[in-house]
Amino acid sequence: MTEDAADAGPGKGWVERVELTPPSLADNSGDADRLVRALKRRVGADAVRIELPLLRRLPGLLRESNWSLRCILFREPGGWVVTRALPADDPRPAAGLAVDLGTTRVVMRLLDLETHETLGERSFDNPQLSVGPDILTRIHHADTPGGLDDLNRLIIDGFNREIDGLCGETGISTDDLCLVSVAGNTAMTHLFLGLDPRWMVREPYIPAANAPGVLAARNLGLEIAPSARVFVFPNIGAYFGGDLIAGILYSRLHRSADIGLLVDVGTNAEVVLGNENWLIACAGAAGPALEGGVSEIGAMAGPGIIDRVAIDPETRAFHIHAIDDEPAKGICGSGFIDLAAQLFLRGMIDIRGKLVPDRCGDRFQEVKGEPRLVIAPAAESAAGEDLTIGQADLDSLIRSKAAMYTILETLTATVGVAFPDIAAFNVAGTFGVFIDPASAIAIGMIPDIPLDRFNPLGNSSLGGAAMALTSREALEAVYEIREGITYLELNVNQDFMNRFSAAKFLPHTDTSRFPSVDIPK
Repeated sequence: MTEDAADAGPGKGWVERVELTPPSLADNSGDADRLVRALKRRVGADAVRIELPLLRRLPGLLRESNWSLRCILFREPGGWVVTRALPADDPRPAAGLAVDLGTTRVVMRLLDLETHETLGERSFDNPQLSVGPDILTRIHHADTPGGLDDLNRLIIDGFNREIDGLCGETGISTDDLCLVSVAGNTAMTHLFLGLDPRWMVREPYIPAANAPGVLAARNLGLEIAPSARVFVFPNIGAYFGGDLIAGILYSRLHRSADIGLLVDVGTNAEVVLGNENWLIACAGAAGPALEGGVSEIGAMAGPGIIDRVAIDPETRAFHIHAIDDEPAKGICGSGFIDLAAQLFLRGMIDIRGKLVPDRCGDRFQEVKGEPRLVIAPAAESAAGEDLTIGQADLDSLIRSKAAMYTILETLTATVGVAFPDIAAFNVAGTFGVFIDPASAIAIGMIPDIPLDRFNPLGNSSLGGAAMALTSREALEAVYEIREGITYLELNVNQDFMNRFSAAKFLPHTDTSRFPSVDIPK
């Protein structure tokens, strides 16, 4: 393709190959002007900018490459910027990094921006855990002298360390990394950017910025290509972050003609309902017990953590599965939901979630006045002692499941949608991968709809972040999604508490809502 033939039309990603007509006495435009003119035609842009580090290299690069380049661009407010340029036949990949910036875990995916191939992936604990495990603790720390700088340095140093390791594993130079997209909740985004989050937790709960946009990597302290750009997913407010926008993008909820739900369970349960014409969202405190984070033996999914439970209907013998078939040392959210469902269906807990001693047999214990149930006896546990849950753990699960169902009920009722109208029930994260929908229905955590409508998405935040690096349309859709969402504030919803009270029974006070559940007599 020559410069004059560059009007063939824009590609769908961020890599453009151009062949320039060499300069002559008849056409003595500058090297940068020549490249900019070609790229403007190629991407249909009014403005394309080349920063000083590339400008300094450009004359030699053009002549060494015989005027044939592979350019990596990105769209930012006011136009496009060239983040890297390589000879067209250079075998090095143009690399991008998609990041799910979680409160507990950070996941990175290294991509070839031209082929869209995944080059490598790694995850690591968020280094800010050393300050506190939860968002509120970190925000309070940010309010102390030097606290915000401390939290920002922890995450940026963590990024640089892990990027260096990931690039080393895949044989890529960090200088080849020229685009990054980051999707995280509002608080994590603030701490990543070094923005003061204190007003997010004080009425009226205002973030410092909702749409930070496209930023120069060097301004954030990221040690990658000199002109690299970082796209930070926008948030809608203090409780609805860029990770949810990325999840909507990945689920394609905004492109569906049918009504769908997206549920992401973390510290909160965040829910989006809608289709291509409208989206409504809300968040509520339904997460911790469903993550396995409230029980004494609750844990995130990992080796030795119970993720599935079955109880024989005749003998009431327990059949537990621990990840990697290691001795049991804890239980994650999916295992806890399975356990509660099985206990209820076998009559070992009643409609209030209370243990029934006669039905629990020798698995029932009473420790310091609290009823407890043995899940794994000492011979099957990693610690060599009985692995048990208490009545308080079950009570926490009942509250969390009631909150989840009530969030879903309130959101659908607000727009006049009935549960049978929902064509797809998308569940994000590891919670969505491991959860058994039949168990969640049995305890009344989610509506009783056909199981084939449930769709586990995996890490939708990471998936959406990757889409922004491989598709121009996806980047445009991010802003469309953000502008098109209505946020429902549950704290001022008068019906929520009434519905919540009715949902604190198994599966519900109105059992007709759960026709598929074989409720014990």
